[in-house]
Amino acid sequence: MADTHLLAPCPDSPNCVSSLATQSDKRAAPLQVASDRESSLKKLEGLLGDLPRVEYDVVGQSRIQARFTSRILRFVDDVTFYVRDNGVVEVRSASRAGYWDLGANRRRVESLREQLSEKDPDDRTSQQHAFKNAEHRA
Repeated sequence: MADTHLLAPCPDSPNCVSSLATQSDKRAAPLQVASDRESSLKKLEGLLGDLPRVEYDVVGQSRIQARFTSRILRFVDDVTFYVRDNGVVEVRSASRAGYWDLGANRRRVESLREQLSEKDPDDRTSQQHAFKNAEHRA
């Protein structure tokens, strides 16, 4: 499948970002989550399940379709994640309504990137900290 078909293209309006966009104002870097598809999907599902006002569906073996609802005005943004075999996550975040999103979709993608890096199960520092706490309790 050609990369351009992994995610829907962003519209001309400034209310969408995508890791596959060719225009610099719509481009967001893909998410570096884990080293394989299964681990990335699991980590991404865990994060989405912890977030407020988010509903999501796993579609097939490599795609998650999520709906983020804003707290006050209840706007819905659609976020699609496509997880490659190597664990890299292509992402597209777009507003359902309105012309301009005031940068909300870009901030969402960057916030997800930050939260996923904090939840890194491969982080040896976190594992060592947990081990030291277990030793201290013993």
